[in-house]
Amino acid sequence: MSLPFDSVAILGAGLMGRLMAVTLARSGCKVDVFEAGSADAEGAAARVAAAMLAPLAESAVAPVSVVRMGQHALSRWPELLAPLVQPVFFQREGTLVLWHRQDATEATRLARVLANTGAQVPELAPMQSVDARAIATLEPSLGQRFAQGLFLPGEGQLDNRALLASLLASLEASPRVTLHWQSPRAPSDFTPGAAGQPDWVIDCRGLGARPQWNALRGVRGEVIRVHAPEVSLQRPTRLVHPRYPLYIAPKPGKLFVIGATEIESDDMSPASVRSTLELLSAAYAVHSGFAEARIVEIAAQCRPTLPDNLPALRLPQPRVLQINGLYRHGFMIAPAMLDAALEVLTLGHSPLAKRFGMQTQDT
Repeated sequence: MSLPFDSVAILGAGLMGRLMAVTLARSGCKVDVFEAGSADAEGAAARVAAAMLAPLAESAVAPVSVVRMGQHALSRWPELLAPLVQPVFFQREGTLVLWHRQDATEATRLARVLANTGAQVPELAPMQSVDARAIATLEPSLGQRFAQGLFLPGEGQLDNRALLASLLASLEASPRVTLHWQSPRAPSDFTPGAAGQPDWVIDCRGLGARPQWNALRGVRGEVIRVHAPEVSLQRPTRLVHPRYPLYIAPKPGKLFVIGATEIESDDMSPASVRSTLELLSAAYAVHSGFAEARIVEIAAQCRPTLPDNLPALRLPQPRVLQINGLYRHGFMIAPAMLDAALEVLTLGHSPLAKRFGMQTQDT
């Protein structure tokens, strides 16, 4: 990729900031990354995530534009992971959606939604209805516990923390990158294009950008990481429930990420007893082996979200690009946001963003 500029300052070293920095540095750009926190991304929403790449499954709560971005990402992630200096767990073994008999009505409604999404986005692999025997073939450890389910082929996941660590290692190994930790910056701290200044400022601060983008709000999510040697699941599994759509994402080393909660709040306090009990009891209802699991971590974080729950690119002033609003879909849509942003930086506009139904905003 040929760039029409030589240097950038990237604000924020979460998922988008690290992806953007690695990509631009590999294209020959001088990159300075400014992060308010430390190198371990403790304040990033990406650190507290299941990192599922499930565009059809997410269409239960997401519009078609996000589904198309997620489909784009499924093929892009292997390309983005390949040059990193450390390997990152990535799989495309599909998503299994299950329900208990009392929730069959809710499952029927969900199946209609997914079928409608498939009709609008035909490039998605068609969902498959599965019976108890097929479920047992896909996930032998579940036995005959579930009579019916849905299988969504081709969907995937990755290891979010391994990815953040590998992106960091790649940045540290690059002679074109300078990392500034404990160094909060705002776009107003720069005069991009002036002598001695970066050619562009790219703002990837998530909720840290609220002083400049007051439409942003936090949507709280809670996840539990457990070590469960007695549980064998080959792929992300979702449980249909009338109140909370539980997911269980298996990671390497018999680690499982369990989540479901989504609360309209930017409260960053620890997870509540109620939500913790609900998540763990629902996981136990999927697989009894979770009874002997060991809780590794219970974490809460707020995702940066715009009023329409959709991501956006914004050019508030010349040579300043803001990327924000990835909401609960961060890992699923980050490659699409990256590619659209690169088009804005190189072409001045993004055909890809238009194809996804995402307009670049000028203010």
